Amino acid sequence: MSETYELKAEARETVGKGSARELRRNGKVPAVIYGDKQTPLAIALPYKELYYKIHGGAFKTTIATIDVGGKKIQVLPKDYQLDPVRDFPVHVDFLRVSKNTVVTVNIPVHFLNEEKSPGIKRGGVLNIVRHDIEAHVPANKIPDFIEVDLTGKEIGDSIHVSAVTLPEGVEPTITDRDFTIATIAAPAVLLSEDEEAAEADDTAKDEAEDEKGEE
Repeated sequence: MSETYELKAEARETVGKGSARELRRNGKVPAVIYGDKQTPLAIALPYKELYYKIHGGAFKTTIATIDVGGKKIQVLPKDYQLDPVRDFPVHVDFLRVSKNTVVTVNIPVHFLNEEKSPGIKRGGVLNIVRHDIEAHVPANKIPDFIEVDLTGKEIGDSIHVSAVTLPEGVEPTITDRDFTIATIAAPAVLLSEDEEAAEADDTAKDEAEDEKGEE
């Protein structure tokens, strides 16, 4: 789990588009804290700190503490909007969390030991079906990533979620099937050779049938 961090915020007395625009002109970002059966709390955060947190990675899987006028609230970022042109944050939604809170997050997948995969050594290509896995996880146990070991994987092999050791408390949201995370695909050259072999085989069969017909 990524190291938690703290942000200082101000409570917002007014909300709406006009208020939000004024905040942004003053170098702040409007945000809302909701959940835990409490009234949503409108806040304003410093733009610069928030920008670096969002673009620093693992923003939506890291618990944060927001200090609002001396009151500290543990939260998990659930969503944020970026300006489509300049890529800076324009709004953030935070979920209140506690040690008993279970959240739904997308956990990145990291692939290990490509050099120990015979299939990849032979030119096979790692075809990533899922770059992350959506899962239910206790808020205080969100892993930074899920590891998939490629040791021994051959061309044509598929890696399903059942073959992966998931961190404690991680339960995939998809439960009705053993979904695929990645496959080791044949290299384009090998595919081309197989196609040529199949075409040659078809040609040989056609010629044999022609000769038989002539007889």
